[in-house]
Amino acid sequence: MRRLPPLAAVRVFEAAARHGNFTRAAEELGMTQAAVSYQMKLLEERLGAPLFARSGRGIALTDHGRRIAPQVTSAFDTMGEAFGSVRAESEGVLTISAPRTFATNWLAARIGSFQMARPELAVRMHVGDEIVDLAAGDADMGIRGAPAPWPGLESHFVMGMPVMPMASPALLAAHPPVLEAADVLKLPRLSPDDDWWDLWIESAVAGMPESRSAPSIRFESQILDGSAAIAGHGVAILSPPMWQTAIDAGQLVEVHPHFVNYRNGFWLVYPENKRGLAKIRAFREWLLPEARLALGNDPYGALVPPGQPSK
Repeated sequence: MRRLPPLAAVRVFEAAARHGNFTRAAEELGMTQAAVSYQMKLLEERLGAPLFARSGRGIALTDHGRRIAPQVTSAFDTMGEAFGSVRAESEGVLTISAPRTFATNWLAARIGSFQMARPELAVRMHVGDEIVDLAAGDADMGIRGAPAPWPGLESHFVMGMPVMPMASPALLAAHPPVLEAADVLKLPRLSPDDDWWDLWIESAVAGMPESRSAPSIRFESQILDGSAAIAGHGVAILSPPMWQTAIDAGQLVEVHPHFVNYRNGFWLVYPENKRGLAKIRAFREWLLPEARLALGNDPYGALVPPGQPSK
């Protein structure tokens, strides 16, 4: 282990040596002159040698003090540069954690406008459904699915998760028309054991007995479900705001107009002690209006936080 004297005392010595004056050192460090004198006494006792010679009200470095002062100042300069580079990188890089579907199907198509508005910020995306430790600095902020504000984090509601059956026009053209909700269950369904299907069936098909779907493909990702639906392989239960591009392009259409909101919504979250950071504020002030703009007249009620009645 390094046998170093207390850093607080060394810091006081460096300032006093640079100024040649205890009073000016005290002003720089926000200390009293008595506190500066006390720290110097502790340091000299620790070293077993005087660093300053007192003469009336003035001070002068001793031979020991003159020998070590430049090295101590250089060491503080080096530390300042090291911490400054980390601080500059932290201030100039925004790391965002987001679930796969939200990041891939919604955020990726829009993040360029934020980058153009804030060119001084480098944006890094951490894409995955696992929960990253924001407090540990694994990301600056995140998008998380939850039914309510995330405990211990500053939380802002972004949008809900309305879900409904969607398919390619070609698949629907190849089957009898869907006249009522129960007809959806007669079509080939993708990931039929997904709990979103259970939620939709319970809401749309009142009194419908449990229906076992024919053997089908089971995906572990809404992205894969949607891609398979676009390819015409079956009906997928999807959240329309995540597939607006495919809907606008005519690749996906509603199989039945009924939709139901999943219990979770998307929330923007970050540690409370970061709320005042310029980069956090900049992304928050871009994302929330962007979500409202993207949802337009909000036909699915996605702008209503979970647990609140729709207007």
